[in-house]
Amino acid sequence: MEEVAALLGVPKSTVYSKWRAWGLKGIRVGRNVKFRERDVEAWLERQTIN
Repeated sequence: MEEVAALLGVPKSTVYSKWRAWGLKGIRVGRNVKFRERDVEAWLERQTIN
C-alpha cells in the first residue's frame, strides 16, 4: 500500500479505500493486501489519457 500510494502521490488511506473501485488487482496475505508491480504498471497504462 505504501509503495503504491507513493507512486500515485496519494495518501495510503486513499489506496486502502479505492483500490477495488479502481480495479487494481490485490493479493491478500494474511490481513494485508499486496500488489504485484506488474499489475500496478498495467493499471497505470490503462489510465493513460490519449
